[in-house]
Amino acid sequence: MFILLLTYQDGVLDRLDALLPEHYEFVDRNMAAGVFLLTGRRVPRTGGVILARADNRETIEKVIAEDPFLRTGAVVYDVIEIEPTRSAFPGL
Repeated sequence: MFILLLTYQDGVLDRLDALLPEHYEFVDRNMAAGVFLLTGRRVPRTGGVILARADNRETIEKVIAEDPFLRTGAVVYDVIEIEPTRSAFPGL
């Protein structure tokens, strides 16, 4: 399992807003595929957070490479791999 922390680069909010429809398509596609389990904005609006599931880091790296935010250099991703030991959510 992975926690993906997105950090917006300085001065890119206008560019990010223009990319939102394409970014949401990317997110929705990965939610439907069961790769992304939870997504949301950081507060304050400095980036985003995604809880993701994949077999390995290489797979996650391939998935996030498709994000228009990353492709355009508007965000930096921090990929944190975790091994859950307890969960309040069945099947997680």
